[in-house]
Amino acid sequence: MSNPYASGLEKHPANYTPLTPLTFIERSAYVYPERCAVIHGARRYSWKECYARSRRLASALTRNGLGEGDTVAVMLNNTPEMFECHFGVPMCGAVLNTMNTRLDAESIAFMLNHGEAGALIVDREYSATVRQALSVLGREILVIDVDDPEYTGSGERVGSIEYEDLLRTGDPEFAWANPSDEWNAIALNYTSGTTGNPKGVVYHHRGAYLNAVSNIVSWGMPPASVYLWTLPMFHCNGWCFPWTMAANSGTNVCLRRVDAKLILDAIREHKVSHYCGAPIVHSLLVNAPAEWRAGIDHQVSALVAAAPPPAAVIEGMESIGFNITHVYGLTETYGPAAVCAKQDEWGSLNIDERTEKNGRQGVRYHMQEGVTVLDAETLEAVPWDGETMGEIMFRGNLVMKGYLKNPDATLESFRGGWYHTGDLAVMQPDGYIKIRDRSKDVIISGGENISSVEVEDTLYRHPAVLTAAVVATPDAKWGEVPCAFIELKEGSQVTAEELREFCRSRMAHFKVPKKFIFEPVPKTSTGKIQKFILRERARSAAAIE
Repeated sequence: MSNPYASGLEKHPANYTPLTPLTFIERSAYVYPERCAVIHGARRYSWKECYARSRRLASALTRNGLGEGDTVAVMLNNTPEMFECHFGVPMCGAVLNTMNTRLDAESIAFMLNHGEAGALIVDREYSATVRQALSVLGREILVIDVDDPEYTGSGERVGSIEYEDLLRTGDPEFAWANPSDEWNAIALNYTSGTTGNPKGVVYHHRGAYLNAVSNIVSWGMPPASVYLWTLPMFHCNGWCFPWTMAANSGTNVCLRRVDAKLILDAIREHKVSHYCGAPIVHSLLVNAPAEWRAGIDHQVSALVAAAPPPAAVIEGMESIGFNITHVYGLTETYGPAAVCAKQDEWGSLNIDERTEKNGRQGVRYHMQEGVTVLDAETLEAVPWDGETMGEIMFRGNLVMKGYLKNPDATLESFRGGWYHTGDLAVMQPDGYIKIRDRSKDVIISGGENISSVEVEDTLYRHPAVLTAAVVATPDAKWGEVPCAFIELKEGSQVTAEELREFCRSRMAHFKVPKKFIFEPVPKTSTGKIQKFILRERARSAAAIE
């Protein structure tokens, strides 16, 4: 029997348009032209103005020879210029490469060359490092300086033109077009690899569109939300929130740097309703002086991701009246692609039980097709027993196109039709995922697996502990044992023996750290603890002993 739907019902311009998040800013400028889109210090831009500035940028880049398949790199803080680049760069067909502002010159040069960047937009704060990177680049590229009025530090311009001057050369009515194919690249993000060169993760317009919408639906964001930029926009394109906020027609409150007082002042002044960040950001707010939070009497919702959030952070956020939701994802999944969706009945649980429920990695985002825990080798599903460990895997539209110029790594990460995260987890009886550890962070002591996350979570419950990071250290008898690096809260004191006894009363004794090191814990600019550094420190300390 022939299929009556197989012919005469083809795609047509009237019934099919490639998905792109660029349409969101066009709609907000049309529907809410005078609504405030961006706040930064004394600057205010409406959606109409923001759209016009983005089109000027696209036009100016086009006039400088940039278009489809070209890369435009940016090294910017959370400023209006960074927000506009998320629209203006892809509007000219180019691919946006947002670079970590903490990169050294060697890494910047590598990424500019690997991504074949044709232009670099850079904030004056980073001019010295960028100048050094350009000196070893080996080729000429268009460099555009951003002179943010909110920046009061030093730094000379390094480019041939300043951003505002560039915009004046562009057309505010620039006739940009949807991509010819929604599979076209929209962004390039480099992973923060601990060994070797980082990999270039490529996003497409379809995934960016769908994750931008999923952020709204999976979080339950009301229209016209006021969003504070505590999360770096360079990190997974700010988890796609530049495009989310354009779809939401809300207000972006920019912030150059993460500082507890600046954050709380902005929340109070602008009635911020939403923000995102790693556990360290929320911890800063929980531990800030109570007077800094005075006057914040409206509901504030926050997403927490990166490392699994310590129970103390979840409890602390609830205690100051912030509604925190845990999300989970990676650079390769456009940022968050799973959420700990809250169930109504959790509200009747005591705080310890509620914290345990809310601290899980959860279930798939609305626009993601699948997330589960599988045996890494057989790809068989692990039982939902909360005990059997496997690897978290994703599949669906919120998974990267692949790694730029690295087909072997791409195919390996997609083995068996799933994206392999490298995160070890269990499936709990209700179908929610709970991370146990990164595969490389599991401590194997005397043949027993110890989850560093579990030990850290216990340490965070001690009232004196601000930051805890647990790694393996060599041991002659057991092979390796846990070593804890500890940062204390200001004004607090605790001894290693006191922490050891605190842990012994709360977990199996073989899981208790055998060594405690009190010193600053190294973190990335997004708040992730750099355990590869701590592993080296632990090995060095063990060798000396």
